[in-house]
Amino acid sequence: MTQMAKALLVDDRRENLMALEAILQGLPVQSVAVESGEAALKQLLVDDFAVILLDAQMPDMDGFETASHIKRRERTRHVPIIFLTAADRDAQLALRGYAVGAVDYLTKPFDPWVLRAKVSVFVELWVKTRQLAAQSDLVRERDAQLRVLTDAVDEATALLRTDEADARDRTIDLLEQARWGNPT
Repeated sequence: MTQMAKALLVDDRRENLMALEAILQGLPVQSVAVESGEAALKQLLVDDFAVILLDAQMPDMDGFETASHIKRRERTRHVPIIFLTAADRDAQLALRGYAVGAVDYLTKPFDPWVLRAKVSVFVELWVKTRQLAAQSDLVRERDAQLRVLTDAVDEATALLRTDEADARDRTIDLLEQARWGNPT
């Protein structure tokens, strides 16, 4: 069973988190809401996320500092961050958001359908990335099995070329063991 994609929602105002959860309702994503940058960083230690919706202006650790910490961690540096802010008072805020690694910067009030579309894209990318990783693991596993079988065939061929009396029986045993995944 495939793990469901998660979106980390970070805002110091509970009503904003509830609004974001409502906007994302019905998408194939599980919302995880936290009320501070510190809580977001802790959550990122235990869960993987398809996207982070991050309030730019929060007390204590603001969204920019939070994003900076996220992008410094190997495990989380590739998680897309969409900044959300209450006002477009300063164009420098958007530039600051992009400078710390945001993929987008939306000012409130924003169109909920636009946010849903953006989140949907990142969720789909997250799912496709997981599928590719699983396929890659399967290919590596098959390659390892193929190497074992190829080694067994090479060894069996070498045995058959000898004049040893029991070469045929040893070759059959070797090939059967390789076929059933029990190489000697």
